[in-house]
Amino acid sequence: MRILVVNWQDRLHPQSGGAEVHLHEIFGRIAGMGHHVTLLCCRWKGAQAREELDGIHVQRIGVRSTFNYMVPLWWLAVGQRMDFDIVVDDINKLPFLTPLYVRKPILALVHHFFGDSIYAEVNHLAGMYVSAFERSIPLVYAKTILCAVSESTKQECLSKGFASSQVRVIYNGIDQSLFPMAVTEKNAAPTIVYFGRLKRYKSVDHIIRALAIVRQHIPDAQLEVLGTGDELMQLQELAVKLNVHNHVHFRGFVSNDMKAAYLSKAHLAVNPSVKEGWGITNLEANACGTPVISADVPGLRDSVKDGQSGLLYPYGNIERLAELIVRLLSDSTEREQLSNGAVDWAAKFTWDCSAEQMLALCEEVCQTPTS
Repeated sequence: MRILVVNWQDRLHPQSGGAEVHLHEIFGRIAGMGHHVTLLCCRWKGAQAREELDGIHVQRIGVRSTFNYMVPLWWLAVGQRMDFDIVVDDINKLPFLTPLYVRKPILALVHHFFGDSIYAEVNHLAGMYVSAFERSIPLVYAKTILCAVSESTKQECLSKGFASSQVRVIYNGIDQSLFPMAVTEKNAAPTIVYFGRLKRYKSVDHIIRALAIVRQHIPDAQLEVLGTGDELMQLQELAVKLNVHNHVHFRGFVSNDMKAAYLSKAHLAVNPSVKEGWGITNLEANACGTPVISADVPGLRDSVKDGQSGLLYPYGNIERLAELIVRLLSDSTEREQLSNGAVDWAAKFTWDCSAEQMLALCEEVCQTPTS
């Protein structure tokens, strides 16, 4: 099978995130099964125009600000003559509206819709721009099969008018070989960890604010922040303002080995994001024997098994977040129970399974008559 995947970025892009991990883990495995996979994505300074990555033929055009406009031009000039069997339209941020110009089977991959949460990340004008594109999705993709990464995302699709039979769910996985899949020795000091991009909608400031409350009960509590992003300076300033800067450690980008080490040594992880498609980082923490305290929002509530792999709290309720952190750091029995449950939960999800399901869905879409 010859597959074209269209996504804003590849995993080497400086601003890549969970969507890019998902793309490469699944379609890299499909390429490894002997299928020809091409990824069309945007360029950045210093990037090669063409590169083979994880067995995927990566072709980069335009830049982030122009890429969605370059895609139809590239397709009409080049792509439609490349004899692809299927086009996978990775709806991550703005849609590429491929049904308007692609006359091949299309599978739309949906991580999540921003909805009103877009205004937590960008200014009002940019938010209106994204919202306008999102509102076009039910009309443009009305006859397209959608693949959602969680039940929450499927429900979002149904709320926009898509039929249940039109939306399939394939969960994200993890590469279990990168993690201990066991509870290992923890740090001497009570340690909280956050792993992910430092973006406004990720609400990392909520953890720092909660830490200021936690330290009133557990003075030696520490916070490890793993990841980079444009909110770094604001978060550092907040830590100073709340006088917790000596207890918050910004580690920046970390390798897979270091990520597993930090996640394993932490007593608990926190994910305070306003919205996600799924929450791969939750499973990665669980695979290190670390329970997750997560906001009870679409996507995250799917990747956290409340009471088994972690605990959920109402998004934005910093007092409740602090209360749960104090509870788990203080109660070793409950923490140990959740840590063991976290490993069992993470063991259920693998990229191999996700890739097999995705290939089967691509084959099904190719065989489905188009009207």
